[in-house]
Amino acid sequence: MVEQKNRFADFIIYSILAFACVATILPILHVFNLSLTSASEVHKSNLLLWPKEITFQAYKYLFSTNALVKSFYITAFITIVGTLLNLILTIAGAYALSKPELPGYKGFMVYIVIPMMFNAGMIPSYLLIKNMGLLNSLWALILTGAVSAFNLILMRNFIMGLPGSLEEAAKIDGCSEWTVLFRILIPISKPAIATIGLFYGVYHWNEFFLGVLYLSDSSKWPLQVLLRTIVFDNNMSNVAALNTLSTAGQAVEPANIQAASIIFAALPVLVVYPFLQRYFVKGMVLGAVKG
Repeated sequence: MVEQKNRFADFIIYSILAFACVATILPILHVFNLSLTSASEVHKSNLLLWPKEITFQAYKYLFSTNALVKSFYITAFITIVGTLLNLILTIAGAYALSKPELPGYKGFMVYIVIPMMFNAGMIPSYLLIKNMGLLNSLWALILTGAVSAFNLILMRNFIMGLPGSLEEAAKIDGCSEWTVLFRILIPISKPAIATIGLFYGVYHWNEFFLGVLYLSDSSKWPLQVLLRTIVFDNNMSNVAALNTLSTAGQAVEPANIQAASIIFAALPVLVVYPFLQRYFVKGMVLGAVKG
């Protein structure tokens, strides 16, 4: 009887998972096929499971200008530099906060936790960036998220969970704090560093709101801002580099361009994620109390 109940429960669970997989994959498959469909076939079906006429005209349309490629490089720069800066500041801050004997320890923790629940808002943030002279600068997108309080606390908890004897033994051997950090703690904290680095990287890659808020020069738009403009503006009238192609005489529907842009922007994450999925799973319990 118990075995039958377990089988029934497994059937329900697998059925729900199968439905979730189909519901997730179908939109991606539809957009991918739409990007490869000829202009004459775009409006003949609401759901494209396979293109009747495969054409790469939409991708040729996009890559015939450097607007998309330039935005890709801008996003790659923001992601790489931003993630490196995030990791440096987060690891250094977490190591310092992992020591309860640090002067002002409780005050620092309160100062870090409060922004997780409250923030000044969009207008004060904009005025701060303006007064710092960072408007229309890529550093506005990098510096504003230099440290995530959530990731800082996760990293701190992970370091506090490491055996204290390692640090004590290193200091007995004459190691300084920096040596302990770089030669002892960082090598054994690679899973935690990979996890928060992945969180930071995905955040920078997908960020578009700060780009809309701080960047009015379309030549400096990251990929997600350009993608937003392409998707919401069928005529691409807000993107000068793409607008020059409107007289090229190519048979491309706006829907094709939108679908091709979405696939281009999502492809790097779709390619990298399967190899890093285990770090996402490990990140779910990062810093948790283990019994």
